[in-house]
Amino acid sequence: MKPFADLTRFINPRNVAVVGASAREASQGRRLYDNLVLHSAVPGEVFAVNPAYGEIGGRPCWPSISALPEADIDVALIMINASLVLDALKQCAARGIPFAVVMTSGFSEAGEEGQRLEREIAELCRATGLHVYGPNCPGFVNVRDRLGMTFSPAFKDDLNAGAIGLATQGGGLGRNLLQGLSHGQGVGLWFSAGNEVDLEIPDFIAHMANDPQIRVIALLMEGVKNGRRLTSALELARARNKPVVVLKIGHSEAGVRAAQSHTASVAGSAAVNSAVFRQFGAIEVDDLDQLLATARLLTRITPKSGNGLCIYTFSGGTAALAADIAGGAGLPMAAFAPATKAALRKLLPDFASIDNPVDTTADILRNQQASVECLRILCADPGVGTVLFPIPMDYGAITDGMAQAIATVAAETDTLIVPVWMSRRLGGGFQLLETEGLLPFLALSDAIAVLAKAVPWKTPAVQPAPSSPPAAAAASGGRMLSEAAAKSLLREAGLPVPQGVVVANAEEAAEQAARLGFPVVMKVVSAQIAHKTEAGGVRLNIASAGAAREAHAAILDSVARRCPEAKVDGILVERMLPPGGREVLVGVHRDAAFGLVLTFGLGGIFVETIRDVAHRMIPLSRDDARALVREIEYVEILEGVRGQAPADFDALEDLIVRVSDFAWQHREVLHEMELNPVWVGAAGQGAMPLDALIGYAG
Repeated sequence: MKPFADLTRFINPRNVAVVGASAREASQGRRLYDNLVLHSAVPGEVFAVNPAYGEIGGRPCWPSISALPEADIDVALIMINASLVLDALKQCAARGIPFAVVMTSGFSEAGEEGQRLEREIAELCRATGLHVYGPNCPGFVNVRDRLGMTFSPAFKDDLNAGAIGLATQGGGLGRNLLQGLSHGQGVGLWFSAGNEVDLEIPDFIAHMANDPQIRVIALLMEGVKNGRRLTSALELARARNKPVVVLKIGHSEAGVRAAQSHTASVAGSAAVNSAVFRQFGAIEVDDLDQLLATARLLTRITPKSGNGLCIYTFSGGTAALAADIAGGAGLPMAAFAPATKAALRKLLPDFASIDNPVDTTADILRNQQASVECLRILCADPGVGTVLFPIPMDYGAITDGMAQAIATVAAETDTLIVPVWMSRRLGGGFQLLETEGLLPFLALSDAIAVLAKAVPWKTPAVQPAPSSPPAAAAASGGRMLSEAAAKSLLREAGLPVPQGVVVANAEEAAEQAARLGFPVVMKVVSAQIAHKTEAGGVRLNIASAGAAREAHAAILDSVARRCPEAKVDGILVERMLPPGGREVLVGVHRDAAFGLVLTFGLGGIFVETIRDVAHRMIPLSRDDARALVREIEYVEILEGVRGQAPADFDALEDLIVRVSDFAWQHREVLHEMELNPVWVGAAGQGAMPLDALIGYAG
């Protein structure tokens, strides 16, 4: 693998040559030259090279690189026709110039002739040791040392330097990021790599990983030239504790095509790219705004930031919305120390909420100092690592004061404060936060998405486990039916259920199994045991009378050990359905707002893992059932994969309608029901619940 280039003389050149410098105002050659002569702090000389001129702007101009006076030139910037570039590079190599930036377009992105030229440039680099940056690029900008090796007219205006290192494969979007970081921590170095004929994104990552002034590395990538070099550079950045944030274009087919035509590089598989980024510790983001915000946020993160999230605002609705979105993203909410609550209680009115989220109510709007003190109290709490401060509206001088409070406390604490300016009226408060370098978000969801990616949370949020039907029914003061009782009720209502009988002893189990026909399944009957498999209460594929006797004894023994409090009503013996069916779930629960709702999805072991479900209010029509079945994400499992026959959609839809009708008939008392798994055979074989639970409200 090619070693990473030493870019020291490239980053901070003393003398620079501009090949293609022009006297024509507004030409790219003139802007490039002026950026170096007028707007940069080049410590040595800027040599103009163009055979058409003897001087440019009162300074001498030479006809060729070979004709330049004696000097150690570190970088040659080349802005000439593509057909002339190779000869200019050969002159660079002959002069001992170590680096050349080729800004000209018309190479591999343009077709076969351009590809041939790139191959010749690459061979020249291998043969001579010359390093070429580009071609087809806008150049390089060292913002922190005010050095603009670029033809961009915006260079002189985008000079807010900082600890963020940026490497992109596109010039326009890179400039967008520079301008998005116009306040606070900005960009120190910006590499815009172009076609990467020699120097590549990994070379730039490696340099920034070793640069003590760069704290965060941001990447905007369209393609991956050399995956192994990339991962080596990412590994180096991780070893140097430099977080890397990456936006990789090419998740969709259209994005891949655009990336290939733009950079002439291989976009790669999105899934593989994402997996590699995770493997080597890079934070992948979804869009340009996230790249910008995550990179900036990472410059502000401290060891305390991941302790827990506090939401602090003066609007109850905003507090609830923020908490809801944060909970959905899995962010851990901080638990306040007693001293924090006591201090807040002294400052805030009795009707304020001093739990997390904190709702100070609008009362605090009249007292800016109280806002500052509340924020200080929260930031001092050891359990609070990050404070999310949403401001839902612009209130002129009042919200200006809040913004000032945020800026004041942010400057004195190691707790991360993240403001969200939610109003489209970008008032003085927004501008103050912006100029103070706090980069206010404009939407809660954006802020929380970035916090989820950027902050190393120390304690993951505890997600409530989905309640089982018996637990839900018990909580409502209702009663649960056993599987056997539930199936009996369903059979009476005309729903298909397997043939079966409840037996009291092992001998009866053997007799009934033989009568039903082998193989059979045997299951414990108990209203207190919802998950029979976990209790050891299920035996499958019982193929003989002797096996039935043994299964009866084994079930009772296992249930007695694992669920000693459960009341066992017997053992259910059922004829097993043929193999090859697909398992789905059909359930009903009572929603507080909408009443009875039917849920359909993949069943069996997939319910709590894939969670691929869809919902409809009851009652359902046949059209509703048809749409519901096809709404789940993995409906192709039912449609048939790898030559498998389609499932019996007609029977499944019929079952769903019958369940809906049953639930509607019992709507006054039914609390919930679950048929899981429901066996669905191939077309014509039917659909039948293999397990059933029904709970009635008390």
